[in-house]
Amino acid sequence: MRAAYATKADPENPLQALVTGDLQEQAPPDGWVPVTVRASSLNHHDLWSLRGVGLPGDRLPMVLGCDAAGVTEDGDEVVVYSVVPDAEDPRGLSLLSEHYPGTLADRVFVPRENVIPKPAGLSFAEAACLPTAWLTAWNMLTTLGRVDDAEAVLVQGAGGGVATAAVVLGVAMGKRVYATSREEWKRERVTALGATALEPGARLPERVGVVIESVGAPTFEHSMKSARPQARIVVCGATGGHQATVDLRRVFAMRLEILGATMGSVDDMRALIGFLDEKDVRPVIDSIYGFSAVRDAFEHLETGKVFGKVVVDHLH
Repeated sequence: MRAAYATKADPENPLQALVTGDLQEQAPPDGWVPVTVRASSLNHHDLWSLRGVGLPGDRLPMVLGCDAAGVTEDGDEVVVYSVVPDAEDPRGLSLLSEHYPGTLADRVFVPRENVIPKPAGLSFAEAACLPTAWLTAWNMLTTLGRVDDAEAVLVQGAGGGVATAAVVLGVAMGKRVYATSREEWKRERVTALGATALEPGARLPERVGVVIESVGAPTFEHSMKSARPQARIVVCGATGGHQATVDLRRVFAMRLEILGATMGSVDDMRALIGFLDEKDVRPVIDSIYGFSAVRDAFEHLETGKVFGKVVVDHLH
């Protein structure tokens, strides 16, 4: 089976741990079904896996990749929900590529309930963007952020998969969306998506009801100062640093909620796909690489010069 997989941990040079080539397919758990992968997308989770974070040596080699869209044995076009039951994990679940082989392969096995019909209007490349970043953004805005009760949203660090998804979804929901980025070209792209682009730390025209926070320490004070009373600050990452300073006086005086987010449920995934189909909204794709160029795709992701999702086309 053709696959892209981790063979070791390399914290300093993660791509040195990446191998592409033939790998023997593992026997799946009982009841899991195969999906022939047509497209997958990369996440920073894959780079962390290559660094050895959450992927100890006794699980290697491990097929990488959390996200996929493909075709079942019956010929149905589907999206793969990437959270699977896992009795060995303290959480009782894990992502594909943590304990079970991931999606950067010719085939992936998942529980039958993890296979969701792909709308005809979504391409395989677009659908492959959804299971991690877009699902997380959806959950942050809806279930956790309760965005229906807000008129304005702040997205920190636009350009990454979750942040870009949150911008597009927020605009599609009819909210006033503000998004920050250090880079001018990313701010121009944010503006084209219908949001108001700002430099990090800039004063907003108004305080917002929901903050989408994935940067962490460099932006967290700005997130708190930009929040209106009873706002929700939803955190899904800390790409800029995890040791943020929090002024607890502002938390209780403004009655703020600080919430952690990771992915979402399979019902959230179905709701997201339905929303995109109904609103004719499409994921933002930064670039598409053929499977033979998957190392180039990883190198591009590692540069950080990405706006939207990096997709791997398994047919090329």
